[in-house]
Formats: sequence, structure tokens, C-alpha cells
Amino acid sequence: MEHHDTRTAWWKDAVVYQIYPRSFRDSDGDGVGDIRGIIEKLDYLQDLGVTVVWLSPVYPSPQDDNGYDVSDYRGIDPQFGTLADWDELAAGLHARGMRIVMDLVVNHSSDEHRWFQSSRARRDSPYRDFYVWREGRGEGPPNNWAAIFGGGAWERDAATGDWYLHLFSKKQPDLNWENPGLRAAVYDTMRWWLDRGVDGFRMDVINAISKDQRFPDGDNPEGLQHVFAPRYFMPGPRLLEFYGEMKREVLSHYDVMTVGEAALGSADFAAAVTDAGSGFFSMIIAFEHVDVDMERHGFATKWHRLPFAPGRLVDVLSHWQEALADRGWNCLYLNNHDQPRAVSRFAPDPRYRREGATMLATALHLLKGTPFVYQGEEIGMTNAPFAALSDYRDLESIAAFSELTENQGFSVAEALEKIAFRSRDNARTPMQWDASPGAGFTAGAPWIAVNPNHAQVNVAAERADPHSVLNHYRRLIALRKAEPVIVDGRYARVAADPRLWAYTRQRGDERLFVVCNFSTDRVPCPTPAGARFGGRLIGNYPEGDAAADLGPYEARVHRLA
Repeated sequence: MEHHDTRTAWWKDAVVYQIYPRSFRDSDGDGVGDIRGIIEKLDYLQDLGVTVVWLSPVYPSPQDDNGYDVSDYRGIDPQFGTLADWDELAAGLHARGMRIVMDLVVNHSSDEHRWFQSSRARRDSPYRDFYVWREGRGEGPPNNWAAIFGGGAWERDAATGDWYLHLFSKKQPDLNWENPGLRAAVYDTMRWWLDRGVDGFRMDVINAISKDQRFPDGDNPEGLQHVFAPRYFMPGPRLLEFYGEMKREVLSHYDVMTVGEAALGSADFAAAVTDAGSGFFSMIIAFEHVDVDMERHGFATKWHRLPFAPGRLVDVLSHWQEALADRGWNCLYLNNHDQPRAVSRFAPDPRYRREGATMLATALHLLKGTPFVYQGEEIGMTNAPFAALSDYRDLESIAAFSELTENQGFSVAEALEKIAFRSRDNARTPMQWDASPGAGFTAGAPWIAVNPNHAQVNVAAERADPHSVLNHYRRLIALRKAEPVIVDGRYARVAADPRLWAYTRQRGDERLFVVCNFSTDRVPCPTPAGARFGGRLIGNYPEGDAAADLGPYEARVHRLA
């Protein structure tokens, strides 16, 4: 096979669009989005200007965790279509000059995967060591670790009486990366997809694949039954060794984009693993900036909300720009399938939905890194008005409701309020194509309710309005393609009022000035020392005096003379 350097930089110029297939477009009226529905919308994606499509999992799955519990890594779930449909999708993207990235979910599989079915049947199964099995302590589990989706991280299996590890749902047993046979099987699967035409992978929780093999108890000063203990697996002791092997065995032989999801990953970790010379991946999906409105960082407290302080978000994103400036590469995102809608979090005043959505987009897309657009973000989709537990489909949200009411002493109303704001289902309501009852997503009954605001917020309405969120995204993406300084330029923060984020991008003699107002106040506009404003490149208000006060959620980008 021809050798390609994995560090070639097509992905630095890319703009990625994430599709959550279940919610994007339903072609057959069964209420569930599918691959043929995506094929119908390829011209829309091309018109938007995105260059890479990342597809959340479409593999066969019992759908315990909406496809992140994979039962066959080399197939397509019938509810989404067939491998022939996938081939047609990939060909349609490639014909339009776009690329396709698949989710690689190899920290865990489904408990219905044939590997696990064999593994659990008997201790001498050839697949036994594809998973993490341990004897219990007396009648209890091997240690006190908590699962990220609630409860304990071990499940006792009746066939042998041993316990298997599951850091997520009990239907998502963790794969045993200590086993060279398991690693070889994963690499085989990656090559199978790459040879079929995939252009890269987004790697689910890829910083959790190495576990401390002593499996010690987590610190437990509060005497809890189960404790979140990431120090023993995020990252684990052999993580960089496994990354190096994956690069050597697979990634170095293909020209690919690799995006590693790394909850709790620091900027130093990101710089090391995305270093152009010694690193392993193109970029990582970090969580520090989307944890700024949580009481404490980490999975364990995501339901406890802090008031949003713009300075915290800006400080984190700015720190990552500086930390990765000369070593690594940033994955730029505010929305994805695991996060509530950014405009509802970071620009929440409903009077200014358009201004807030376009300001956040401008702040993000002018940074150094590869921007990610999550479906519906480009039309300013908001959180959904979930009112009852029956409105939810996400197993994490449903488990959190039980935990909050049964173990943490919150009332039903308090628990519903907490999950309504943070639930992953906010990102998973159907894509809003038009104002029809099914939002143009489906002719049937959707698997999860359509947000009622689709009557106003939808692609058809946005297309018709030159000042819409959608048309602002199109201009932003076109600007990035036209201005190399946005891709390659150095980032420098400009001191400003704490309600603002002001920064410059510089490449040679060319300098851009970006200023974004994260408040609904009118705020004086700063000017970088020793510079004067040139022409405006883009903004979300009508053009006026470059030095005038910024309006609510206003964003401006100017050349500096």
C-alpha cells in the first residue's frame, strides 16, 4: 500500500459538519433519520460550504446509547440503511469535493457483539480476554468505581460468576486493550473502513482505553457506594503506547483526519498527542470549555449548573489557543451530540437568538483550528422545552433523574429543571428543515419530539433572510477559505472589558481584529495598541463606525492597517 504522511494538513483547512443520523433527515417516514435522508441533503451541505462530514454511529446496535453501543463494527444498522447506501453517501460526498469521517467506538462494544457473547459464555473462550473480567471481592464488585451513566462500573455475569467492567452503560462492556489480539482486531476494522473510502475517524472516549491493571479503589472520603475514579483510566498507564501502535499499524499508512475525544484531557495532553512531529492524532475534542458552567469539572457533577460567566469560557478557549499554538492543533466546537445547544447556554437571551448564534459562530470560526458545525447550529437551533421525564430518550438523562431524586435529595421539579438544561437530548431533537408539522424531518411520528420553535427557526426561513444565522455561517465558512490568516495566523488576545472577547490573528504583515460582545449591554470597542481599523470583513450588525460601541451579542472582524 502506498505510504502517506498522516501529518498532511488538508484537515487544517477543513470545516467539519457533524450529522447525528437519527435526527437529520428521515427518507422513509418511520420517524428515524437514515443514510438516504443524508444523501438527499448533500447539496445543502455543499451550499453551506463545509468540507468534511462526520457521521455519528450508523453501525448495527441495540441502540441502548443511540448507537454508541456497537454490535458489529463492519455493518450498517437496518434502521439507517445498508452498506450500499453508505457507499453511495461516501461517493456523493467525494464527488462534491467533501470527505467523510466515521465514529470509531472502541473503548467499549455492545454486550450483544459476538465477541462479548462468546466472552461471557465461558472462561476459556478465545474472546474472554477481549473484555475486562475480574473476580469480585466477596459478594461485591472488584472495586468501588462508578459508571459514568450512573451506578457501579462492574456487572456480575451469571454464566461464570465473574464481573465485567463497563465505564458507561452495563450494555457497553469495556474492551480490554491489554490484549494484543483485541488491538489487532480494532486495527483490522480501521483498515477495512479506510480501504472502503472513509477519510478519517472521530474516536469515542479514546483517552479511556488504558486502565490501571491493579484496579484500585477510588478515593472515597464521603463514603459513597460508587466513586468516579478517572485518575486510573483517563489517562491510563499505557495510553501513549497504544496510540503509538495505532499510528504505526494503521494511521501512518493513510492520509486521514483523526479526532480523539478526550474528556478531562488538558491542553498539555492535547499539545503532546497532536504535535505535528511526535503526536498521534490531528486534534482532540476537549471538554474544559464546555464544563465552565458546571459546579465542578467532570462527569460526576454535570447536572449542577453555575451561572454562565463569559470570562470563564473565553479564558479557557484563549488558553488552548496559546497552549497549542506552536505544537498541536485545536478542534473548535461549542455544539455536538453530547452538549446542550450553545446559543441557549452562552447567549441565552431569547430576544437576541440571531445575534447570539452569529456572535458565537464568529468568535469560534476566526480562531486557529478546525471548526466543527453540529447539525442545526447553523440555523441557531435552541434547547428544547422538555417538561416531563417521558419527553426524554437519552439513557444518561433518565439515569440522572433517578440519581438526583433517589440519592441526592432533589424534588421531581428540581431534577427535571437540572436535566432540561443539560440533557444530551437538547442536541438530538430533529433537524428543522421547514415549518411543516414534522419540520421537514419526517412524514411520520418522530422518534423524539420536534422543537415547537421549528415554525420560526428552520432552514427554509433562514435561506430567505440575507441576515439569517444560516447565511452568516455561509459567509464565515467562505471567509475562512479566502483568508489564509484565519487558518495559519498567530492568535493574540487583546485586553478588553470582561464582557468582550477581543483578539488578533496575524500572518506576516496581515492582521485581523476580532471583537465579540458576550453580553446584552452596549460595550465600548477596544482597539489594539498601535493599530487602526481597515475594512470590515464580516459582522452580525449593519456596518457602521468601526470604533462605535458594540450592541448586544455583536461581533465584528476588521483588517488592521
